Order: sequence, then structure tokens, then C-alpha cells
Amino acid sequence: FMKQCLWAIVGLTCYALIGVWDYQRISKLAWPLYGAALFLLVLVLLVGKKTYGATRWLEIVGGLNIQPSEVAKLATVCVLATMLNRSGADFGRAGPVFGLLGVVLVPIALIAKEPDLGTAMVFVPTLFIMMFAAGVPLRTLLILVSMGVLLVGIVLGALFLPAKLGMDEERQDAIMRRVGISDYQRDRILVFFDSDRDPYGRGWNKLQSEIAVGSGGKWGKGFMRGTQNILGFLPRSVAPTDFIYSVIAEETGFFGSVVVLVLFGSILFFGLRTALAARDKLGRLLCVGMIGVIFSHVFINIAMTVGLMPITGLPLPLLSYGGTFVIMVLGALGVVQSVYIRSRHII
Repeated sequence: FMKQCLWAIVGLTCYALIGVWDYQRISKLAWPLYGAALFLLVLVLLVGKKTYGATRWLEIVGGLNIQPSEVAKLATVCVLATMLNRSGADFGRAGPVFGLLGVVLVPIALIAKEPDLGTAMVFVPTLFIMMFAAGVPLRTLLILVSMGVLLVGIVLGALFLPAKLGMDEERQDAIMRRVGISDYQRDRILVFFDSDRDPYGRGWNKLQSEIAVGSGGKWGKGFMRGTQNILGFLPRSVAPTDFIYSVIAEETGFFGSVVVLVLFGSILFFGLRTALAARDKLGRLLCVGMIGVIFSHVFINIAMTVGLMPITGLPLPLLSYGGTFVIMVLGALGVVQSVYIRSRHII
């Protein structure tokens, strides 16, 4: 608890400092920050700390860990905003669009290698939202959506067709490696489509999360009285992080869950309102990008806890335990605050 309070103080300090700093200077620092983020992502693959089968953290000193993927989110948004703000760029042509895709695909590939598919997923909707806000032609956006649907179809086909065709386990594993899906990622996706596939293994967290959310009822069981959490059915390694919404739903019920959604909705609404009032295109794109990252986290995290998406290791902004993530979210809101202070008019 005390450590999380310390991270919150550091995050609020970053929020305040970024808020008073002129966001227009970001365009000059975007590429160096992006390069530093990529360096950290490569470094974590080489010397990172491995926890629960994933190498996502760099240990600095005295047990202090940072998660480079969180730095990469902010850096990538800054670079995308700078590129989309460039005058004279024609995003109806393939060249500039491939440039945007390249900026996003590099961190996605490095993060997926950790492996951390959930974090890698955040970059995709963020890019799409920023391209839409920048006025990229609808035809280009539809082509990208079609490519994404095709890619998802290929992955799902690689998951289900080999077994349907009677291939042995060895050939199925070989196909998975070619597609770039690890064993645990495959199991999570399969469990999402079939909850009874592995209820005591890969499907355990999903099942217990749904029980926690559903058993809260209208008003919940009360603070620290949620049985799935307190009795450890919802593993304590994930209850304060990826599944914090399940704990809140069980303890405060439907009412408390809706309050959380309304609070997040307020952040998203006022963030987008700030984007509309921004004095220039760069400010608008930075606001949309930062809010897009937060929205992606909220949507994916809550959707997975209620069984609408496969389980991913994606925390819930401002609620989940985690130092680097708290600083990233407050830093993103600091950028929005900077745009608000310098907006064309008071909102």
C-alpha cells in the first residue's frame, strides 16, 4: 500500500510538471523518446526480470522495477502525433501510411516477444483513433480495418482448423509458431471460446472473475467481504492488478461497477472535449492519442473480466496496482492538462 502511495505521488508530480510544460515542445522530443523506449524494450528482452513466465520488467536498484512497454505507449503516441501533424503529408498514399504502421509495429513486435499480447493490442486501436482524428481518408481506414479482420481470421483459422483436419499436436504447434502465437496465448484464446476446456488451469481466472462479478448483486457484499477475493479463489497475484474490477464488482455490486464506469466515462469525455478545444492540430492529436490509450485499457480490461474478451495481462487505469503504469497514465493525463491550459477557450 505504501509503495503504491509513493508511486501515486511520483505520478501526480509528473502530471503537474507535464501540465505546466508547453506540449508543443513534444514534437522536438518525440523521436528521441521513441528511440529510448525501443532501446529499453530490447534491453528488457536481454536482461529483463522474468516473472510468471514473462520478461516485462527491468530491475534498476533496490528491487525497483520499471516496465518499458508503458514508456513505449507514450513515446509512440507522441511520434504518431508529430507525424500526423506534418504539413503536406498525404495519408491517402501508401508511403506515409506504411510509415505510421512501421512506427507502431516495431514496439508491438518487441512487446509481443516478452510475451505481452495484451499491451501490444493497445497500440492498434490507438493508431486507428489518431488516424481518424487526423482526417485520414475513410478509404485508407477501411483498408486497414479489412487487413486487421483478415489477420484475425488467419490467427483463428490457425487455431481451430489444424485440429479439425486431424493434424497431430506437433504439426499444430509448428503452425502456431509460424503464426507467432505462444502456447499460453493459444490456450487463453481457446479457453475464451470454450470455458469448459481447462477450468482448473488456463480457464480458472476467467471463471472466478465472472463468479466474482456476478455474485456482487445490486449492492455488493461489502468492503473486504468478497469471498472470491478474500478466500483466494481469484488468485491474489492478479486480484490487485488485472482483475481489480472483479474485486470492485463483488464488493460494491452493480451500483459500484456503474460508478467506476461513469468516472472513466468522465475522464474520456473531458479528454475528448479538450481535444476539440485545442488551439492546434498537434494538441488535438496528443489528446486523442492519450485518451485512446486509456480507453483501450479500460475497455479491454473490463471486457476480459466479464468474459467478453480473452484474458490479457492489462491493468485498469488509476485502480490497478503497479508503479510504472500509474506514472504512465498520470503522465498521459498531464499531456491532456497541458493542452487544456493552452486551449483556445475555457471549456
